[in-house]
Formats: sequence, C-alpha cells, structure tokens
Amino acid sequence: MSKELIAVLKGGPSVEREVSLRSGAACAAALRRAGWDVYEVDVRGPRFRLRPGTAVAFLALHGTFGEDGAVQRLLEARGVAYTGCGVRASHDCFDKVRSKQIFVAAGVPTPAYEVVARSAGARPSALTLRPPLVVKPACQGSSVGVTIVRRNSGAAVARALKTAFRHGDRAVVEPFVDGRELTVGIFDGRALPVVEIRPRRGFYDYRNKYTQGATEYLVPAPLPRATTLETQRVALAAFHAAGCRDYARVDLRLSRRGQPFVLEINTLPGMTAMSLLPKAAAAAGIAFEQLCSRMVQMALERRPHVQAMVQ
Repeated sequence: MSKELIAVLKGGPSVEREVSLRSGAACAAALRRAGWDVYEVDVRGPRFRLRPGTAVAFLALHGTFGEDGAVQRLLEARGVAYTGCGVRASHDCFDKVRSKQIFVAAGVPTPAYEVVARSAGARPSALTLRPPLVVKPACQGSSVGVTIVRRNSGAAVARALKTAFRHGDRAVVEPFVDGRELTVGIFDGRALPVVEIRPRRGFYDYRNKYTQGATEYLVPAPLPRATTLETQRVALAAFHAAGCRDYARVDLRLSRRGQPFVLEINTLPGMTAMSLLPKAAAAAGIAFEQLCSRMVQMALERRPHVQAMVQ
C-alpha cells in the first residue's frame, strides 16, 4: 500500500460532533489496517492544521462545516485533495431547499414541499400542505430538529416549526410518505444493495440512529427485484443530478404503492459500526478497509488537478 500521508478529519463544530469522532476513529483504524500512513485531526473550526506532506484529507466530518462545502472550500484553497463530494454538491445537498429544487428540475421523484422562513413566524395557516407532515430544518443532519406531525392540529405544526427554527432560519415542510424507510449507498459509480430501516419505536430520529439495538436494519432490503432496481435507479439519478462524486448515501421513502421518493442526500454519511453505507458495502462484498482505502484512492486520483488549481 502507498505510504502517502493521510489526515482523517473528525469532530467538527456541529451538533453531530460526537458521531463524527466515532466515524473518524473507525476510518483511521481501518486505513491503518490497510497499510496507510494515517494521523487524526480533531477539527473544531476552520483553523485546523495539517502536517506538511499530507496527500489526502479523509473527511469523517458530519453536519455544519463538514458537509456544507465549507471545509471542502478550505482544502481546495490549500491545494489538498479530499474524499467525497466537491464544494458545490456538498453545499447543495446539505441545503434541503436547494436539493429539492435540483430533484424537481431533474425529474427525480421527491415529496412536494413548502419552505417556511423564521421571519414569517411559526404560522401553520400559511401552509397549503396538511398533516401528516414532516417538518425539518433546511440545513441540518442526523434528523436533528425533525418532527412528524400526524394530527391535523395547527398547534402541533407550530411547535414543529419552532423546533426546526432552533437549528436554522428556514424549515422544510413536506407530506409524510406512509410506507417503508430505505437508503441506498452510492459508491464508486454504482448503487449498493438497498437497506431497509425499521426503528423499533417511533421514527428514525437521532436516538434511534445512534442507540445500539434501537433499530433493525435489513440488508439487502426484502423487496421485489423490480422495486429494488427502481429504487437504485432513482437514487443514482438523484446522486448525478446533484453533481455528487465518489460516494454518498441517498435516503428515500417507499410508498405503499411501491414508489420510491428521495428525501435527501448525505454526502458524508456515517462511518461507524452502526452506519448504513458500510453495512450496504459489506452486503456487496466490500470490507470496511477496502471501502475506506478506495475512498482515499479516488481522492488521490484527483490530486494533480487540485494542485494545478492553486498554482
């Protein structure tokens, strides 16, 4: 294996810091087992330091600063290649309003939506959509600030909007798609096996994502072959429409009629033992060490281009 120096960036200043620390530790350990020369960087803001000679920054950051294009822009300015999506795709996928616009323009099936600004107040009367609804911050990850409103109650919608506004100035409101929760990892040009997510209680919120045993994962998802292929096709279409590269994870809902609807794209999905992209990769015969190594290799292949950009 190449002795190129790899910096694993983890932590970050977002609410997903603790999850990112776990992702980073897992990826660094896997890369070391695969023979890479690795060091870890606990990122707390834009003034993080990299060692001289660092060839690739392996991004294990989640949420604000990690997934929104900010750290990607800094690394490009420094002439350092990095794993995952570029600045534009990272920004657009993290912003759920922008990604919705992209999906609609590209003909990717996604639930209808409305955007509510904090400045307009939490006034449910301004909405044309009616419960059951999903209310979420426009720019946040790991289901932070997400509420499912099942009752046709203006007060319940107002509370959900206030919860979303704790995490940003805009909220996205969309119909709740009754059906099954699915996710599709995209890796190195292909869709991985579909994963079905079954929380034992409630919906797939922060607690159910990161509490051992709180959620059952079925890999591959028990779906008819035609439904599997259509779900993978739709996920790939969303990935390409958003200008993503290398890898990402596309989250979907499958309606009771068997129609997949794209909810969002995670450009830096979790990489812990409980994370979904590694589960899907394993089902495709890709070990965790191989997964992380290939992520580094794809970034290394871009290095001459990155260095030319800053010269």
